Amino acid sequence: MNILKFYNTLTRKKEIFTPWQDKKVGLYTCGPTVYNYAHIGNLRSYIFEDILKRVLLFNNYRVNHVMNITDVGHLTSDADEGEDKMEKGAKREGKTAWEIAEFYTLKFVENLHDLNVLEADILCRATDHIKEQITLVERLIAKGVAYTTSDGIYFDTTKIDDYGKLANLKKQKLKAGARIEMGEKKNPHDFALWKFTAAGEKRQMQWEAFGRQGFPGWHIECSAMSMKYLGEQFDIHCGGIDHIPVHHTNEIAQSETASGIKPWVKYWLHNEFLQIDGGKMAKSLGNIYTLQDIKDKGFNPLSLRYFMLGAHYKTKLNFTWEALAAAEHALNNIYSAVREWDKPKIGCAELEKKFLKAVNDDLNTPVALSVVWNLIKSEYPSSAKAETILKFDEILGLNIKNYLGKKIEIPLEIKKLMEERAEARKNKDWEKSDELRDKINQMGFTVDDTDEGQKII
Repeated sequence: MNILKFYNTLTRKKEIFTPWQDKKVGLYTCGPTVYNYAHIGNLRSYIFEDILKRVLLFNNYRVNHVMNITDVGHLTSDADEGEDKMEKGAKREGKTAWEIAEFYTLKFVENLHDLNVLEADILCRATDHIKEQITLVERLIAKGVAYTTSDGIYFDTTKIDDYGKLANLKKQKLKAGARIEMGEKKNPHDFALWKFTAAGEKRQMQWEAFGRQGFPGWHIECSAMSMKYLGEQFDIHCGGIDHIPVHHTNEIAQSETASGIKPWVKYWLHNEFLQIDGGKMAKSLGNIYTLQDIKDKGFNPLSLRYFMLGAHYKTKLNFTWEALAAAEHALNNIYSAVREWDKPKIGCAELEKKFLKAVNDDLNTPVALSVVWNLIKSEYPSSAKAETILKFDEILGLNIKNYLGKKIEIPLEIKKLMEERAEARKNKDWEKSDELRDKINQMGFTVDDTDEGQKII
């Protein structure tokens, strides 16, 4: 029997996975705030969550996957201050907030497609669920845990005994108003459920509710949409570790208070940061790369996926162009190897068992990749290896089937370009070498530099 285990942020330990309903899984993954392009640090979350979903499916679970699109209400500060990111994006580009949301939503979906991330069963926009969010705020008001200030409606975190349990927060004993940035909040951890449009402010996204024009708080969106589609208690909620102390903590507080059901979510999984030059990657720091940057440099987007699979999702990962090039080289070697294999047949049971054990042990993709290489280097018949690697790729998502058994016939024109490129590299004319590589790529072939020389993948 294959036991599936995950590290649960809520309990701070690795646990055997047992969903609320046998073989059915409700999965909610925090999606993007669509005011700009997603950077590759953001994309690490979606690749990790895709591996999770694929592992669940491989283990014969029926997964109902819901992902949100935050297209209103996410302020530039987690402290319920600053400008709405959507409104800020609109000013930056001279477009409406609605146009910004539509454009960057489509770009995000393109990114997921390029990275071979399975589509969510439900992709829900915050602006399409304003009614549900207002209703949830009303439930919290009726429970006596919300209060109104001049700028919005806030959740009183002192009304519940276990606030901050996900992040193991210790309540700060501060008097209301002791810090200027608290404004009219009663307690430092209190958070906005609904924000009122300020007098004289011109907003493109606002709705009439609670006697005034306003818009939802960031946290209320995820609670309202996940509960609408997955019910008031479901199995797994995911996101980056930066969501633990504020966003996910506040989701738990308002959701469990509204429903009276605990736990709202049984398993919480969070991925670590992708770093750059050993430090944080963030739009605010101006040190980000997008997937388009990866593509513009001639890389296969799946090389980024392979690169990220090389580290466990709970460990920090440092991005460099050299590391990405090494990942692409390794991926191309896999593609090159499988081109020579016969049609799939039978399989390699021992290696399949090792692979499944790795991915079922809290999604241990580095060990899983080592099993892939053991398979490639093994003495099993190529037909057996072909059968097994296709099973592996149901989880890895590297599109290996597109190369399996498809030997390349290299046209004479491509061979001549490769000869020119080999000469350029011999003469250390790297500019010409890159130009010839790009020309070969444009003709539908991919050249990879190996220890044995150039290869067409």
